[in-house]
Amino acid sequence: MKIVIPGGTGQVGGVLRRAWSTRGHEVVVLSRHPEVLEDGVRHRLWDGRTIGPWAEEIDGADVVVNLAGRTVSCRYTAANLTQMMDSRVESTRVVGEAIARAADPPNVWLQMSTATIYAHRFDAPNDEATGIIGGDEPDVPGYWEFSTRIAKHWEAEQAAAATPQTRKVALRSAMVMSPDKGGVLDVLLTMARLGLGGPVAGGEQFVSWIHERDFVRACDLLIERADISGPVNMAAPGSLPQRDLMRVLRTEAGMPIGLPATAWMAEIGAWVMRSDTELLLKSRRVAPGRLLEAGFEFELPEWEAAARDLVARARRRRNHSHRAHAGSTMDG
Repeated sequence: MKIVIPGGTGQVGGVLRRAWSTRGHEVVVLSRHPEVLEDGVRHRLWDGRTIGPWAEEIDGADVVVNLAGRTVSCRYTAANLTQMMDSRVESTRVVGEAIARAADPPNVWLQMSTATIYAHRFDAPNDEATGIIGGDEPDVPGYWEFSTRIAKHWEAEQAAAATPQTRKVALRSAMVMSPDKGGVLDVLLTMARLGLGGPVAGGEQFVSWIHERDFVRACDLLIERADISGPVNMAAPGSLPQRDLMRVLRTEAGMPIGLPATAWMAEIGAWVMRSDTELLLKSRRVAPGRLLEAGFEFELPEWEAAARDLVARARRRRNHSHRAHAGSTMDG
């Protein structure tokens, strides 16, 4: 297949690029800054807002997977929130335009969305059929509503695109866990290794996640299944409270202690890391209803086994990079 991935240079893009290029698919990444990517992966420049020469890659492609959007790992200032919104909505609009103009449009358009679209809640998991869309929960910071609004606008832009020959799926993704440097697991594991991976504000808020292998396999299923369109929750069935998620990570990292943090301590930590406490404090309890209905079988549905695999691979990556650095220092 020919697969085009707008915004494919980040962590999730890397997960998909590696999986699909090693299988022999033709993978084309669209991004604002040219980078050296994996063998077999081509790169085209785009601005994420206007039609350009990059659009010829979509004409004749089999699949488009749009991952474009400003990272959410930042301070939620007014300027950053506006950039998050604009980068997602504008890139989705222009991808839709390119598909609409194509003489030979792709069969399927997988559009990144987010599990953050659901309400902050503890009582029950959110699946696609019965989940509560967020935005008007009581007793949460007002700016959390903006994150939900971004997700709603993001999905609405794809839904509005005039692409009658192209099936559309919105990937309501939980955190994709991979051992890549700079990814979400890398951040959580660093905290655990430093003894900072204790419960935050009590630690009862749910964390939803999906192992990279299951994320790729779920995308494969959604590409193949012509009967599935609309929102799909990309999350393992084993969501769990933050305190339990970090306890498992500390065990795998060999760190016996995890200092707890109050909400205000989390604010300080998030400020230092140039991130935001919504990522730590919002209870994201998401169930993969439609994937399970489609017969998808998770290879790693529970966090204990997933964490064991991920931490072992992260350790190998770190050791390999340390050896490579030592070797280059000696060569120098």
